[in-house]
Amino acid sequence: MTLSDNFRIEKDTLGTIKVPKNAYYGAQTQRAIENFQISGKRMPRSIIRAQGIVKAAAATTNMDLELLPHSIGDAIIQASKEVINGKWDDQFVVDIYQAGAGTSQNMNTNEVVANRATELLDPSLDLGRIHPNDHVNMNQSTNDTFHASMQIAAMENLVHKLLPALRILYKELDKKATEFMPIVKAGRTHLHDAVPMRLGQEFAGYAETIQSLIQQLEHSSDKLYEIGLGGTAIGTKANTHPDYPLKVITEVCNQTSLPFRQPNNIFEFMQNTGAPIRVMTTLKELSVHLIKITSDLRLLASGPRTGLAEITLPSVQPGSTIMPGKVNPAILEMTHMVCCQVIGFEAAVSTAGTASQLEINVMMPMIAYTLIESIDIMYNAVSTLTTKCIIGIQGNEKICKQRMESSLALVTALSPIMGYDRASQIGKEADDKDITIKEVLKQKNLLTPEIEKAMEPKGLI
Repeated sequence: MTLSDNFRIEKDTLGTIKVPKNAYYGAQTQRAIENFQISGKRMPRSIIRAQGIVKAAAATTNMDLELLPHSIGDAIIQASKEVINGKWDDQFVVDIYQAGAGTSQNMNTNEVVANRATELLDPSLDLGRIHPNDHVNMNQSTNDTFHASMQIAAMENLVHKLLPALRILYKELDKKATEFMPIVKAGRTHLHDAVPMRLGQEFAGYAETIQSLIQQLEHSSDKLYEIGLGGTAIGTKANTHPDYPLKVITEVCNQTSLPFRQPNNIFEFMQNTGAPIRVMTTLKELSVHLIKITSDLRLLASGPRTGLAEITLPSVQPGSTIMPGKVNPAILEMTHMVCCQVIGFEAAVSTAGTASQLEINVMMPMIAYTLIESIDIMYNAVSTLTTKCIIGIQGNEKICKQRMESSLALVTALSPIMGYDRASQIGKEADDKDITIKEVLKQKNLLTPEIEKAMEPKGLI
């Protein structure tokens, strides 16, 4: 290796290449930089962290198996921990749209860890003394390590971020359900009048929907715990110590405090990206239901003078550059946008899943980025929705009562007493005259105590 101005010259199997003098990455990363100037986006922090976890676990295992000298192994572990903690994030420079399977991303990690470990071992040594392939990548292939890193990152983000955020959202919706249970209002189907209900019942439906999706996400994400470290290139465990797979996964468990395990079938793991696809399918369903809930809340809060106005949302920012004092449901709109994006991301991951051929799916870099991005933006959206909107919602009991008393659907109570056809005529007359059902009954001298009792809204709930 020689130095030239602001660059150093490095050599790989394709020849020599200039690398920035102070970069910790090396020749293969530099080639990826030059080859893949596509989006300007890099792998998420959580993927880089997971790659650091894999490299530290591998070094620990290789030392335990007496395959790696402790001096080199300890330096690799220290360098990997720095990667885990984000110290060298600026050295991870490969575009997310890169060579298939994540080879460039894995080599970016191998080179950064190798050169930093060399520096830690002895600052006077030339970079490269600790080899990115022979030492840092020992007992590994991109095909098992990047795949595993994707699933480690996803599980950490689900367990520590999205699932707790969803549980808090459920809790706050459930609180609102209890708070709003005394408020009786008109139900609606097809956006038209329906029989009375409680505002709390509406919110209880929202809460249970989120609870159901939490359970579904817990179930669908369980397969992410299966990581095929030690499978190397295609699952045959070529060039791997027989004790390595179980030991390295145990070490990953120690570092993450999560119950990762060996796959039931290593070849199934190597061939497919089924676990991310399942999670993305659940995130898509979550998005669909969140769109329903946030759309409902926008309708219920519409107005405040010309809409339903049955609930009031907390004001978070001015809503118009031309209409003074206007306040829009900004948090609900943001959540809807995020959900639309996640639905699109699910389509991308499912489509990429069709690229699995023979022993590998080469679309893993895009799948990894999209999966983590989906979890991250959904976590941020759900947290913001809860704290800046749901907690501050208030029920408007007065307006709910007015809407309910004027609802044409109260005629439903008359059907068992006077029959469907006659009740329908009364409802139509009320609509034509723009008066209430009770007023029509009074005009016809039909408002008996029995009918008045039957039309009590609480009796219809």
